[in-house]
Amino acid sequence: MCEVEEDYSEQPLLRAAAASVTQKCMKCKDSSAVLVIRVGDAFCKSCFKEYFVHKFRAMLGKTRLIFPGEQVLLALSGGPTSSAMLCQVQEGLCREAPKKLRFSPGIVYIDEGAVCGRSLEERQATLSQLESMFQASSFPYHIVYLEEVFKLPNSMLQSVSSSPASHHGENYKEAVDDFLQKQRETLIHTEQRPTVAEQLNVTHSEEQVQTKLAQLNICDLFSKENTGNTTSETSTCGKWPFNLTQTEAIKELFSSIKTLTAKEELLQTLRHHLLLYTARIKGYTKIMMGDSCTRLAVKLLTNISLGRGASLAIDTGFSDNRYGDIMIVRPMREYSSKEIAFYNKLFDVPNIFTPALDTKATDKASIHRLTESFVNKLQTDFPSTVSTVYRTSEKLNTACSDFNCGTEQVEKCLLCLCAMDTKVEEASAFHATLISEKLSLKQSPDQMPVKEVTEQSCCTGDGKEEKGKCCGAHSEECYSANSSNRTTDLFSLLCYSCRLTVKDMVSLDLLPQYVLSEAERRKRRAQVREQIQEFLLAPEEETNTTSS
Repeated sequence: MCEVEEDYSEQPLLRAAAASVTQKCMKCKDSSAVLVIRVGDAFCKSCFKEYFVHKFRAMLGKTRLIFPGEQVLLALSGGPTSSAMLCQVQEGLCREAPKKLRFSPGIVYIDEGAVCGRSLEERQATLSQLESMFQASSFPYHIVYLEEVFKLPNSMLQSVSSSPASHHGENYKEAVDDFLQKQRETLIHTEQRPTVAEQLNVTHSEEQVQTKLAQLNICDLFSKENTGNTTSETSTCGKWPFNLTQTEAIKELFSSIKTLTAKEELLQTLRHHLLLYTARIKGYTKIMMGDSCTRLAVKLLTNISLGRGASLAIDTGFSDNRYGDIMIVRPMREYSSKEIAFYNKLFDVPNIFTPALDTKATDKASIHRLTESFVNKLQTDFPSTVSTVYRTSEKLNTACSDFNCGTEQVEKCLLCLCAMDTKVEEASAFHATLISEKLSLKQSPDQMPVKEVTEQSCCTGDGKEEKGKCCGAHSEECYSANSSNRTTDLFSLLCYSCRLTVKDMVSLDLLPQYVLSEAERRKRRAQVREQIQEFLLAPEEETNTTSS
């Protein structure tokens, strides 16, 4: 039993004895260990590389979501995790690889320097280093700038019903067999092609031989240019694909947000929109993200704090098919940040540090930073913290894993494109929260400020302006009325978490045009649907009519 008089301050916290690196490798039992991943898990250098590579390919193999010959876009930031992912893809595509990867990769990098306070010269220097790394991989790469969100088309956020998981009705085994058959046919066709000596008739004169050799060299040159082109369409050698107005607009958008938490959430949303648009116009069907196990554990707790519990499964799972035609996969989710750091150090994997929005921020600056600090400090004393939280996320699943299942289209959030979690019954915690907010904002009559507002003050049809249109006086009443109406209309199209983000924004007019256009389109569709509601068939009746 514990007693009040007992003093526990002198008793230090008992810690497990640290594993020594002088012990033998736990796998080969011969070589000396050079690192210890977890308590008792000591590896030599060669065994650790084999363990690291096997985990990556096993993750892709057991899920069977990436089909042979498929175009996959690698989203790289230059950090340790994404650089390690690029290295794994490079090794997996080598001819000597035992379990060779069979997809066609491409690289995309999003420059966020405009919202991080970086000058054009600093951004240019970072991009030059990144381009050198991308060119060394021999993969085609694309550099996208955050300012380009103002150039996205209005159809960017419209729902796409086709699901990439079906892959045109083929299963994985049939796709692999078909891919191997095509490779054999290509190899046979290549072997049957006549050699250069056969193409050149030895009886020809020396002048004719030289002419044919020149023609063959020209053909080879063009073929190399077509197949080996890895330069970006937005290379830093040329002009910037944005103007100063767009840079100032993106800066004004993020400066109008009150909290760092909302800034990071909006930045992540815009980043995903750019990745989605790049994948669509370049012909990619999958996007690989470099999210590690540690990162996903922090993201799980952060999203719960931000009210994204309904979308935890797709935010932290291996696959994310919320967009319909493009699927996001996370093959690095089995690696901890410690394993990735050891791998990059031992095998000289290059990575480039790029300042982020929360660089040099305090632990309490945002919910993201606070959760990350909490998990990392807890991991120090309890090494199984990250793995426990991560394994919990593996057990999560949505009610309908495929957003396109069923006869009726699932209504999605305007920004994050997740299934709406606000369409619930009145007897729910969400509606209780809304009622509490309304009551807290409601003022008593004696506290309300007295304002003499006449009907002719602004936008009320005083004979000079039509009713419902702004008079251009820019008065407080004008802004409050328009802002209230637009905020109410936009809130009805957002999930609970995105509503919290929008609440921290000073003005919704600063959002990119494609977001506002899609909101207006959904509003008009809802109005039209309400007008013709009595003429529409119920989902059950429509199904019965189709079957009969």
